[in-house]
Amino acid sequence: MFPSSPSRLTACAVALLACLAGCAPMPPAQQPLPQRDLAGAQLSASIHLAREGWPDARWWSAFGDPQLDALMAQALQAAPTLQVAASRIDAARSTLQQQHAADGFGVDLNAATNRQRYSSNGLFPAPIGGSIYNETTLQAQASYDFDWWGLHRAQIAAALGEVNARKADYAQAERSLSAAVAGSYFNLQDEWARLDSVRKLIGVQETLLQDSKRRVAQGLASIDLQHRADASLADSRRLAADLDAQASREREALRALLGDNGDALADLKPRPLPDVAASLPSTLGMELLARRADLQAARWRVEASLSRIDAARAAFYPDINLKAFFGVDSLALGDLLTAGSRTFFVGPALSLPLFDSGRLQARLGAERVAHDGMIADYNQAVVNAVRDVAQEGATLQGLEHQLTQQAQMEQAASALLGSAQRKFDHGLTDRASVLDAQTGLLRQQESGLQLRGRQLQTEIALTKALGGGFRQEPSQPPVTALATPLAPGQTQTQ
Repeated sequence: MFPSSPSRLTACAVALLACLAGCAPMPPAQQPLPQRDLAGAQLSASIHLAREGWPDARWWSAFGDPQLDALMAQALQAAPTLQVAASRIDAARSTLQQQHAADGFGVDLNAATNRQRYSSNGLFPAPIGGSIYNETTLQAQASYDFDWWGLHRAQIAAALGEVNARKADYAQAERSLSAAVAGSYFNLQDEWARLDSVRKLIGVQETLLQDSKRRVAQGLASIDLQHRADASLADSRRLAADLDAQASREREALRALLGDNGDALADLKPRPLPDVAASLPSTLGMELLARRADLQAARWRVEASLSRIDAARAAFYPDINLKAFFGVDSLALGDLLTAGSRTFFVGPALSLPLFDSGRLQARLGAERVAHDGMIADYNQAVVNAVRDVAQEGATLQGLEHQLTQQAQMEQAASALLGSAQRKFDHGLTDRASVLDAQTGLLRQQESGLQLRGRQLQTEIALTKALGGGFRQEPSQPPVTALATPLAPGQTQTQ
């Protein structure tokens, strides 16, 4: 007589408890590192710019430079750095597909045939021993993993988190590339502008040198005047040679950013440096998290590490699968498809981890340590993000003050030149005074170009620090503390 239904349920419950009690012991969870919260991240009250706001997705178009727009489009289409980032997304997607494939049903079709002679002195006596038999088997096999403890679900979630992290890495690569292209382009334009200014200065200094030679020859000045003019001219020529070399180097750097396209810079022309004021948001907080692709990538990796911990914890519980096969098996090929050759099997399979020399414990411990490392990376990325914005904002604010003073110096130099020219026109001074005043103005203009170039580079760096136009709505913040041990069939709260 079979036992009653309650008795069978009791027996199953006892068996299940025995299985769970026999599992390998799970080490207790340690308190992980705390995770930084960006909600309260703000800039110092002393850092503020005239304009407020975040950069647009195509932030470089604000400069109004068609050459830069064309270079940026080419770089974002074919740059090797983006191809590397795209290949990493594909690799992460392949891993995700593998994890999906490991979940659920699996069906295989197996066919085999063999010819075997059994030993006359072996296990089987005659007439089997000493005879040769052919055997043919054709089977369809199926298996299903119920994933009671969420092992496959956690592995899929971890793989999906890595895919999202790789996508954020790609966005970060785009922002870094666009900032590098704009920075290199405006470096080149700045060097060309400074080189043009220095060449004008050289022309004035050459005239001044000829004037000093004439005055020395007429006994109106000492030879020291000529030596000073000669030294100033040589110094300007040295600066022109240095700027020319820097422009050549910058051109090659820009070419490399575009994927080494030899024709990309063929028609590149000097253009005036743009005058576009940068903007800085009045508050940062969670908006900075949404706009920094590197922070998004770090957060996704924290969440993926939590899923890997779930998978490592689920491995401590018994694995119950359902396996079945149906097919035909016959010693005679002619009887293979007859009803008597049918064979089938249906039954559960249980895998129970008991003693594994600490491999499961070591794996879980390694995942927990890796999780702490991911949180530490995220925390450092948060600190770096706020620092980058603060430093570039403070630098830009200081440069704006310097440019204000520089403009006043150029105004004074221009007024001095106008005064010298008027005096010369009325015969109250010589030509050298006009040339000296003109030299002073050109030097101030060259200094102004140098400052404007620094300001442009800082504006680009600030744009990159603010995310470069990237924006993604942040998901629920990742859990910073591991939950209590999982109950059967549960996964870690995300």
